[in-house]
Amino acid sequence: MGRRYSLLERKNYNRPIIIERLKTKEKLKRIFFLVGLPRAGNTLLSSILNQNSDIAVTANSITADIVYNLFILKDITTFKNFPDHKSFNNIAHHVFDLYYKDWKQKYIIDRSCWGTRENLRILKETHKDIKIIVLTRDLIEVLASFILWSDKNPNNFHDRTNLKTIEERCENLMQGSILSHAILAIENLLLPENKDLYLLIRYNDLINNPNRVIKKIYKYLEIPPFQHHYTNLNQFKINGIEYNDDFVGRGLHHVKTDKIIKSTYDAYSVIPKSIIQRYKKEWLM
Repeated sequence: MGRRYSLLERKNYNRPIIIERLKTKEKLKRIFFLVGLPRAGNTLLSSILNQNSDIAVTANSITADIVYNLFILKDITTFKNFPDHKSFNNIAHHVFDLYYKDWKQKYIIDRSCWGTRENLRILKETHKDIKIIVLTRDLIEVLASFILWSDKNPNNFHDRTNLKTIEERCENLMQGSILSHAILAIENLLLPENKDLYLLIRYNDLINNPNRVIKKIYKYLEIPPFQHHYTNLNQFKINGIEYNDDFVGRGLHHVKTDKIIKSTYDAYSVIPKSIIQRYKKEWLM
């Protein structure tokens, strides 16, 4: 999959964004953020948290795309000829409120690469209380999970680009995909100056002790406790909508429903040594 930059990644916007929340009688939803490596339990975590009817963890969010496309309009001649910033901001500065207006949940956890340098700078300027859940996993395990999934599910995004070898598929993931973008986001978030902005969750902890992880998330987000279950799980669905994996490959967002268990295989035997030596990152363990 080609690299898709978050639409808040634009560097040449005219001035800092100051978002004014919509003034309505209805209490505004609380917006949190999720930055996670793919194949690191994002869909599993979302399925669990979404058992609570007050919480909505989104799929990969398009809100950043919406904002970016709006700000592209500032570069066209029509806007430069008549730069009505105030009217423009009536839309651009209320994307979250408008997008989630009809969602019944009180707490929205918006999943995207919000930790990248430009995205995070925008959040710092527009949100007083930033809370980001960061979900990591051993990067070699992530690559192996992608490879094994693609081998079992033909006609996936790897097959459509004629990538034949494991090395080629790994390089594609690391150089121009949602994985490489997520790595950049997490690397930036882990800088010392951002240490108060996130809660770090490791994949193995989520798998081995999901109840403890969920309680930690509730405490961090300051949400009233809820009794979750960790067997007989549901596939990810929000507001009646499911992932349509026909566009990326069957089963990419499939959740094991009977119980939470890690697949048994040796990731370091699946991935070639050359890729391991080049991309192994200790901070993602």
